[in-house]
Amino acid sequence: MRKTIESLTREYERCQKIAESCFDQLSEEELCQDSGETGNSVATLAWHLSGNLQSRFTDFLTADGEKEWRQREEEFQSRAVTKEELRAKWRRGWEVLLEALEGLKDEDLSRTVTIRGQGLTVIEALHRSVAHCAYHVGQMVFLAKGMRGAEWSYLSIAPGESEAYNRSPTRERPPE
Repeated sequence: MRKTIESLTREYERCQKIAESCFDQLSEEELCQDSGETGNSVATLAWHLSGNLQSRFTDFLTADGEKEWRQREEEFQSRAVTKEELRAKWRRGWEVLLEALEGLKDEDLSRTVTIRGQGLTVIEALHRSVAHCAYHVGQMVFLAKGMRGAEWSYLSIAPGESEAYNRSPTRERPPE
């Protein structure tokens, strides 16, 4: 049984799709527009998250999750990128993650991995990572929604639609 790993994989994929839906609603200029509040753009957050996933999940079970080759500070620099460049960078991080998850077995969940010298069980590291993804994807949604205003297409239940949605909660059901 891989129920825990499959559950976490679905949650990661949900985060990935939400972020990609943000990308779809923004122009290249909007993707790279720094927020006055945080200084980050959607592109910056995506760049960071991709770098984090690549670092954490390359040799996940055998090497420290903070790789020497990672340039974390550079991930937070303002950047002007095309949607194609952003999506290519984004995909690289998710490919590394999903490949690592696919290779995990139930007995791996209690193994210890290291992140920045700190030992965590695999299950703790996965929970920490999925929370990190959700945190930054939430920031992306917040920034994108603010830029699009009334033109924003809701990625979950739109205001005033809760009752109708509750009668048929299609987004909450796992694929059959």
